[in-house]
Amino acid sequence: MATPKAGIHGWGVYIPLYRLPLSDIAKVWGWHPDQYKGLAVEEKAIASSDEDSLTMGYEAAYNAIQRAKIEPKKISAIFFGTESKPYAVKPSATIIGEALGITPYTMASDLEFACRAASEGMRSLIGMTASGLIDFGLAIGSDTAQANPGDVLEFTAASGAAAFVIGRTNNASAIIEDSVTFVTDTPDFWRRASQPYPLHGEGFTGEPAYFYHIENAVKALLEKTGLRPSDFDYAIFHQPNGKFPVKVGQDLGFNMDQMKDGLVTPMIGNTYNASALMGLARVLDKAKAGQKILLAPFGSGAGSDAYLITVTDEVENRKYLAPMVDDYLNRKVLINYATYAKSRSIIHVIK
Repeated sequence: MATPKAGIHGWGVYIPLYRLPLSDIAKVWGWHPDQYKGLAVEEKAIASSDEDSLTMGYEAAYNAIQRAKIEPKKISAIFFGTESKPYAVKPSATIIGEALGITPYTMASDLEFACRAASEGMRSLIGMTASGLIDFGLAIGSDTAQANPGDVLEFTAASGAAAFVIGRTNNASAIIEDSVTFVTDTPDFWRRASQPYPLHGEGFTGEPAYFYHIENAVKALLEKTGLRPSDFDYAIFHQPNGKFPVKVGQDLGFNMDQMKDGLVTPMIGNTYNASALMGLARVLDKAKAGQKILLAPFGSGAGSDAYLITVTDEVENRKYLAPMVDDYLNRKVLINYATYAKSRSIIHVIK
């Protein structure tokens, strides 16, 4: 049976202007630099008080549609992946679809799987477009990541969005040649409905969760395709911090030259559903025709996808139609912890 293939026609991201240095978090909570330096992150992107996963997802999706060079009405499915949606009960995908001019004749779904939800959407769109059910679909990953103040998670939990227009392979910027998913029930990270912040299993989030799932997904893809790490020009892994993706890549046989362009977390923190996908967007901003990309998102709970993506000649015609990842990385305003606490409503004012 032939493996379904799909094309990436457009890609886009959004990164908020504000950046909070990790040293400022440490100063407030009395952390010694040695306690957080191992995260390999210097500062994190912070959504402003008038930004949320919806507004950021809209911006990223708008950029992706500009690169895809299609009318929004041609998009027949929207999958919105987040773990920080603004409404507990109300779809976010419909709001973005309405704002972009995609509705009403489209499927619209909010997806959940921690940081892997947007990747779930991409995998679904591969089948939907390859089968001819739809011509184009939109997968969005967007998060204003939340963390209990003073917890180690606060040092990396950041804000950002990434989006991709997926369609058939003709005239695509890149071809998704193959994909594999590996999931288990692993309680490494969770948040019950009544809790304002997620909890995590400390060291349990590493070996039994992140590394185990990504390594098994990637190994399965390599075995399925007959490829080796050396056959890839780029490798992108989920980035909960700056250390984990480098370690998992090296453990799998990839080198830093393959990984460096896809690493965005060291500069902006962990954007959860946008993490690995933002790395893919940055690689597409730089990639050349014929180059091969390995993409491996991960979601706590737990599961990982692994993708084989080949860049086409068309990528050169799409790169400059919307802001690149580096454009967002290079525009920033440093803020302090007080401004961060105010903008993210960590301080509650009783009137």
